[in-house]
Amino acid sequence: VQLQAFGGGLVQAGGSLRLSCAASGRTFSSYAMGWFRQAPGKEREFVAAISQSGGRKLYADFVNGRFTISRDNAENPVALRMNSLKPEDTAVHYCAAGPMYPSTVPGSYHYWGQGTLVTVSS
Repeated sequence: VQLQAFGGGLVQAGGSLRLSCAASGRTFSSYAMGWFRQAPGKEREFVAAISQSGGRKLYADFVNGRFTISRDNAENPVALRMNSLKPEDTAVHYCAAGPMYPSTVPGSYHYWGQGTLVTVSS
């Protein structure tokens, strides 16, 4: 069972990126999924989460309308569109799955992917 986040890269402030999460070993359609990030020297923090159906979404306050989480297909069960990126968004971003309902708590998630680095230059 594996999740792998991809789509990160280097972008200028104000730019956009779309992160995706590749799944293998099982399907994640019955789980809520989320995105978290961890900047150097900081704790892992919640970014966004989405319900099984995609009908309910949660966002961290710092997102402030800039990001959109969505359900995708079985091979790539969740995506995160990030617009108006800021240097403070620089972090390794992780996708995760596991809770029955969208959650902001990392401990609620049972499956974690390898992260993808997002670097935003000023």
